[in-house]
Amino acid sequence: MSTWDERFTRRSFVAGALPAVAAVKLAGMEKHIPVGLELYSVRDELKKDLPGTLEAVAKMGYECVEFFSPYFDWKPEDAQQVKKQLDHLKIRCFSTHNGMESFGKGLDHAIELNKILDTKYIVMASAGKPDSIDGWKKVADTLNRANARMSSQGLHAGYHNHDVEWRSIGGEMPMQVLADNTDKSIMLQLDVGTCVEAGSDPVAWIENHPGRIRSLHLKDWSPDKGYRVLFGQGAVPWTKVLAAAESKGGVEYYLIEQEGSEFPEMETADRCLVAFKGIHS
Repeated sequence: MSTWDERFTRRSFVAGALPAVAAVKLAGMEKHIPVGLELYSVRDELKKDLPGTLEAVAKMGYECVEFFSPYFDWKPEDAQQVKKQLDHLKIRCFSTHNGMESFGKGLDHAIELNKILDTKYIVMASAGKPDSIDGWKKVADTLNRANARMSSQGLHAGYHNHDVEWRSIGGEMPMQVLADNTDKSIMLQLDVGTCVEAGSDPVAWIENHPGRIRSLHLKDWSPDKGYRVLFGQGAVPWTKVLAAAESKGGVEYYLIEQEGSEFPEMETADRCLVAFKGIHS
């Protein structure tokens, strides 16, 4: 057994006794904020063994997961089997990461799968790269139309930013255009690392859009290594970001995301969770 395998075994026991939740005092009571994993972080392992990967992630102490676009190819019975395992592992799926198809001709299928998984949000993972403000307003229209249909089924749309949304077009920032032109029930899922890479201030963004930052992708970024740094080892001011998310943003759950590091995928996910718990506490 390797050193990391031994540590993972010990941590699995600890995680079972002390779930990885962030707690914030709210109106005299504790509000628990689950800490989850965007499964893109372990995409190679997930492709090889979905049930085994979910089990390993749960043993680390993660309380929720977010499936990304390949889930859209599932049949309803596939989603039912996954939901059965999630229930067994006592972890949740609050949102899914989706391509544009889920907001157009595939909307009904996306709604069906997400209802089976008992999610709250169907998140648009990317709008591509519209090259005009009118183009971004059309993205907002697409989100609003899809959200109206989702809302009738107990779901809501979400939007996940990359760096392009923070880059000005004719003096206007696309991310602000989306915020201003979408229904307030649409979640603005903040990818923190890409925001910082683009030179924007994630703390100010959260504070200026209260109640809409209901989940965050906790991805770090470094000027030297890009995204290949573990949580807490980059340029993101995590203490301030988490405080803003909990006091103003309306965060409902966190999702650690990792695009790669010097460690294998599963070890990377484990190390990031340990680092998050250390920083948040």
